[in-house]
Amino acid sequence: MNKEKIITVTSPLLPDLNEFTSLLNDIWNSKWITNNGSFHQQLEKELAEYLKVPYISLFTNGTLPLITALQALRITGEVITTPYSFVATTHSIWWNGIKPVFADIDPRTCNLDPAKIEAAITPKTTAIMPVHCYGKPCDTIAIQEIADKYGLKVIYDAAHAFGVDVDGKSILTAGDMSTLSFHATKVYNTVEGGALVMHDEKMKKKVDYLKNFGFKNEVEVVAPGINSKMDEIRAAYGILSLKKVDEAIERRKKAAETYQEGLKDIAGITYFENMPGVRHNYSYFPIFIDADEYGMTRDELYFRMKEQNVLGRRYFYPLISTFSTYRGLESADPKNLPVATKMADSVICLPMHHELTKEDIERTINIIKR
Repeated sequence: MNKEKIITVTSPLLPDLNEFTSLLNDIWNSKWITNNGSFHQQLEKELAEYLKVPYISLFTNGTLPLITALQALRITGEVITTPYSFVATTHSIWWNGIKPVFADIDPRTCNLDPAKIEAAITPKTTAIMPVHCYGKPCDTIAIQEIADKYGLKVIYDAAHAFGVDVDGKSILTAGDMSTLSFHATKVYNTVEGGALVMHDEKMKKKVDYLKNFGFKNEVEVVAPGINSKMDEIRAAYGILSLKKVDEAIERRKKAAETYQEGLKDIAGITYFENMPGVRHNYSYFPIFIDADEYGMTRDELYFRMKEQNVLGRRYFYPLISTFSTYRGLESADPKNLPVATKMADSVICLPMHHELTKEDIERTINIIKR
């Protein structure tokens, strides 16, 4: 049995327990544990300021903002999206009775390739749902030009893109809406949670109705909403986590730099360089294995790492388009998605979190070198 320390692929950013207990005492004393309490209101305000966005609405997880954004913008027909993402992206489209249409990705970013979007547009297309994969910004200018040309809405799945800026401007201001995930595995978490970013007060009000059964007041329901509010306990947790996130991102940055230096000369191993003008959050560190050059397949390396207690993740593999719900779609044909297929078959996300030591990273690099 391997007795070496297990190096996990991720680790949650936890608030100080004593501080959290103090806020829990406040909640217990107030007996206001959900329904837009004071901590919920405070977290929305603080997140809007931190993320440099005008309006934000908190949710109980990261999938419900996607579902709600499609509802709020009254999207129907078909939505063009990426097969290279977590299943929640496409599930949100399916749950709204909309047909997902897959387009291929750019190998330089793993994001939806704008050059492939236009060919996927049909008379039924009403929106585009790109993903800022691994927190790398999409080509938002090219995507918006296509959307404007064809009169389409753009909803960004920004689950990975907490705090990411381009030339000092938040990536969350692109498109019509952006969604965030605050799941425990993310750079910033509220245990479970999420948010929807919008650009005007009228839409903020509409979203807030939709996430609370459609209630406008005690006696008036103005929309067929659902219950997807964040509670006070997780909002309090989030307020404290926000104090620690910058330090966590800085530690992730150092980890990424150590990986980049240690892996740069290994034949058959590639990774993404930092993008100019971008403030990255270093949410993931994916590497891609060329089996012919490296002398070992992705899966062989993945399981060799696992045997030595280094837990990577084949993220995103398999493609969403291969799952039973979607593989019958014409756009799911692997011939339509050669780049996404290649990336999915060659990716391993290496351990990446704020608690990694230099020794952890060097041990991971040495396994890959061997």
